Amino acid sequence: MSAQLITILVIAAALILLIATRLRPDLVALMVMLALGITGVVDNTHVFSGFSSSAVMTILGISMISVALQQTGVANVLGKMIFKISGRSEIMLIFLTALFSATLSLFMNNIAAVGVLLPAVMSLSRRSQTPPSRILIPLAFGTIMGGMATLLTTSNIIVSSALKEAGFTGFGLLDYFPVGAPVVAVGLIYLVTIGRKLLPAGNKNGSAHTPMVLSEKLKNLYHLESDLLHLRVLAASPFVGESAFSSPHLKKLNLEIIRVLRRGNRTLTPSPDTLIQEGDILIVRGSTAAQDLKTLFLEEVPPSKQQVELADNVNPLAELIISPHSDLLGRNLCEIDFRSKYNLNVLGIWREGKPLLKDISTLSLKNGDALLVQGGAEAIHRLEGSQDLLLLEEDPDTVFRPQKLGLTILITLLTLGFAAMDILPVALVVLSGAVLLLLTGCMNLNDAFKRIEWKAIFLIAGMWPLSLAIRDTGLASALINSLLNLLGNVPPLLVAAAFMLLAMLFTQFMSGPVTPIIITPLALAAASNFGIDPHPMAMAVALGCSLAFISPIAHPVNVMVMNPGGYNFKDFFRVGWPLTLLAFLTILAGLHLIWGL
Repeated sequence: MSAQLITILVIAAALILLIATRLRPDLVALMVMLALGITGVVDNTHVFSGFSSSAVMTILGISMISVALQQTGVANVLGKMIFKISGRSEIMLIFLTALFSATLSLFMNNIAAVGVLLPAVMSLSRRSQTPPSRILIPLAFGTIMGGMATLLTTSNIIVSSALKEAGFTGFGLLDYFPVGAPVVAVGLIYLVTIGRKLLPAGNKNGSAHTPMVLSEKLKNLYHLESDLLHLRVLAASPFVGESAFSSPHLKKLNLEIIRVLRRGNRTLTPSPDTLIQEGDILIVRGSTAAQDLKTLFLEEVPPSKQQVELADNVNPLAELIISPHSDLLGRNLCEIDFRSKYNLNVLGIWREGKPLLKDISTLSLKNGDALLVQGGAEAIHRLEGSQDLLLLEEDPDTVFRPQKLGLTILITLLTLGFAAMDILPVALVVLSGAVLLLLTGCMNLNDAFKRIEWKAIFLIAGMWPLSLAIRDTGLASALINSLLNLLGNVPPLLVAAAFMLLAMLFTQFMSGPVTPIIITPLALAAASNFGIDPHPMAMAVALGCSLAFISPIAHPVNVMVMNPGGYNFKDFFRVGWPLTLLAFLTILAGLHLIWGL
């Protein structure tokens, strides 16, 4: 059996398995890699080359940078900005997500653009209570469309270089914009109209769908905002200078401080470093006699008109289950000295199907109790290894290192800037930025490894040998030569359309720069044979390589959103083929009107 036939059979088998969705896409990719290696179609020295490919290394570095963006609060800030503009309107969420990603990809590598925005969009999904499956395909597609309007996309750069090597003038930075920008406009309109109706209704694997921010969910579950007192601290109060975390006077009154409101609209969560000041308003739970408040120079005031959040991303709420073999069982919170031991404030206990909020410090803990706690995100995160307490769920929007936010932004911008200047390979620059973030303490290496999209890495690495097989077996050349023989004497615009269609088809299976490297020289030769200006022919190939909407393996950014969005092959095909058709026709119109084909 010839190598070409084996390659065709492998492609057909992979397509059937991906469409059937019975097996995971990354497993199918590994099967493709092994089939090509075992049959000898791809040399053993190259069958694993996908794991060292630039796309895989870029995704690895970007995944790590994304962790730093999330852990220092950058992603949360971006998510809040978009949410402030869009609110809960799904149309606006889709539009702004696609617009932001398209704009960002004008200036940087597409993978980097998605890597920066993905944690922000996930935060936006939780904040707006919109399933990730509704906005992550617009994120990926917006990035791909934005890349069509700039020289900085990989395929566009390769095609421009091929023109120069053939003795023609290469493309400038803005030469793609007149043809690519209308594609972005048409694509945005499609995504908020027809495309929105074709997007999956909800997340199929349920792994990323969170109906609301965890702290908000727990606050409602425990009825945390009921029976709260607002107490202003007067000048003569003995509370002034005491720790809001462990004030002895508060213990006598049996009150628990939940938040501290300070002048300048500052909201503080009690911690060992939080000292009570004159004029502070203490939000407390509990009840005490008016005379006791007067004696301690505390003045009860009406709640603030402005809504006060009882938790934030730096100091979230979390729910802990008492382990069946815990040493805490049978002891109360005072005996344990829970605040000092865990640096967390217990706000409620869930027992026998209902929350207990009053006088909880003297209750003996029982098997099956759940504790509602509040404190620093890092203190909560450290409980993952505790033998006494089991963390039920960690809020993905928590911020571990808010003090590193500025440094993370600076390092990320420098990384993206160097990547855009093309001084060094993008993968090398991105990995260097990730290492710098680790060295400066902007993220933890263990957390980074946990959050890397290994599914995306194995999917790309597994499919990489397929592109080598299509090229090295001569299958690509055979298809192109057959196309040239069929064209005959046709109008120049149809010749450009044929090569764009071919580039689009090859892109669905041929990873990275393989497609433009193979097709561009043949397109230039065809332009010479037909007496056509080589520039629009070359542009047709470059933009055809960016028509990567109908398959998740057509572009790394599609792979990056697959797992968080719970997508499968059918989802991309259903949403992507109408967009591919619209973009194809828009590009042809641009080549005709702008380049005179």
